[in-house]
Amino acid sequence: MKDQDQARKLWGGRFKTATDHLVERYTASVHFDHCLAEQDIQGSVAHVRMLARQGVLEQGEAEMIMRGLEQVRDEVRSGAFVWREELEDVHMNIEARLTELIGESGKKLHTGRSRNDQVALDFRLYVAQALEHWQVCLKSLIRVLLERAREHQGTLLPGCTHLQPAQPVSLAQHLLAYAWMLVRDEARTADALRRVRVSPLGAAALAGTIYPVDPEQVAADVGFPRAFENSMDAVSDRDFVIEAVCAGSLIMAHLSRFCEELIMWANPAFGFVLLPEDYATGSSIMPQKKNPDVAELMRGKTGRVYGALISLLTLVKGLPLAYNRDLQEDKEPFFDADATVHNSLRLMAGMMAKMVFVPEKMFALLRKGFLNATELADYLVGKGLAFRDAHRIVGRIVAFAEKRGLALEELSLEQLQSFSMLIQKDVFPVLDYREAIRRRNARGGTGPEAVQRQIEKLVKWLDQSD
Repeated sequence: MKDQDQARKLWGGRFKTATDHLVERYTASVHFDHCLAEQDIQGSVAHVRMLARQGVLEQGEAEMIMRGLEQVRDEVRSGAFVWREELEDVHMNIEARLTELIGESGKKLHTGRSRNDQVALDFRLYVAQALEHWQVCLKSLIRVLLERAREHQGTLLPGCTHLQPAQPVSLAQHLLAYAWMLVRDEARTADALRRVRVSPLGAAALAGTIYPVDPEQVAADVGFPRAFENSMDAVSDRDFVIEAVCAGSLIMAHLSRFCEELIMWANPAFGFVLLPEDYATGSSIMPQKKNPDVAELMRGKTGRVYGALISLLTLVKGLPLAYNRDLQEDKEPFFDADATVHNSLRLMAGMMAKMVFVPEKMFALLRKGFLNATELADYLVGKGLAFRDAHRIVGRIVAFAEKRGLALEELSLEQLQSFSMLIQKDVFPVLDYREAIRRRNARGGTGPEAVQRQIEKLVKWLDQSD
């Protein structure tokens, strides 16, 4: 005689012995995949509509099932739905409740499909929605950076390579650099969405189905432009979620780089920014502290998203065709990565909107590090000297000035001419930091005209992408 608990399992007809309690807990996924309830019901409604159109279900019966699914959805949304671990997952819980509500007709919901193509559709719907949210957040952050760049087109700061003073740049140029990274992130997210939004429903377990299903119609019904091409591929690959998390990893990499700079800039040794108080914390022992905890945690949480990517790549690397239960482990890494990316983008937008920049601190540091040395070299080139010779001469001038604790613009004409008689009085305007900025208006440069062109392009991009 069958164990009563085993008989209640929707797949339990072949089994006589109850599942071990520890196995039941170990294999259950309902404690996390109940997040897919909305998507599961959306896919089931589309499936039932299709079965009715194809004559597999009678129209009246299909309508009864759809009404029952709506009732289940209401219970889920209100919190009244009771999730049962012994039913393993979101799919079995919903189907069992549907059958309780409408009777034997509920058992026909699964006609022509498997949990394999069902979960693949649910997850694709969930990932697609998450990526759409990322796109909205990316654009919001880009708008904030664009607005702050507009405010600071005339603010100068040291541009660095190797974290060493290099050349003067405008703060607008610096902020726009991150904006352009995020534009590419949005493009990657949009491109990934094209491959996420492919419906696998109709692939069944792996070999397709004998029922006259219409996968293209189901795809259209759930808002996807395409259906699968190969049933084995449709149920067994998770490249779509890997690609999504890869895009999320790059988003976090860019945010983490920005956080690193903000953390340094907030240190009084730089003093370039004053952290908004509602995006900072204090110390339990040092009353003076104002810690950049949001930026630090965002930098740290980047590792969580990288970890999700590695987990997913490792998950699929050795799976034979077709579906394997290992794929149950694809949900939690994405859920965590999604929450991290989404919240990080929102927090960065809020923090940057309130960030206080300190232009005088930025300008003061310009005078340390000989950031106008390249201007002097280019000046000598303009006088007819080969660049390599100009480079060597300016290097000697820098060593001379450094030994005396002077900036290049503080050297006298006589001191400069002791290195090259090509240097004349017209050199001093060239050594002015603002002039160095103004001269760099080539495409993508830090000059005011080049920065303005970038701003205009970003405005146009945002208008076209909305």
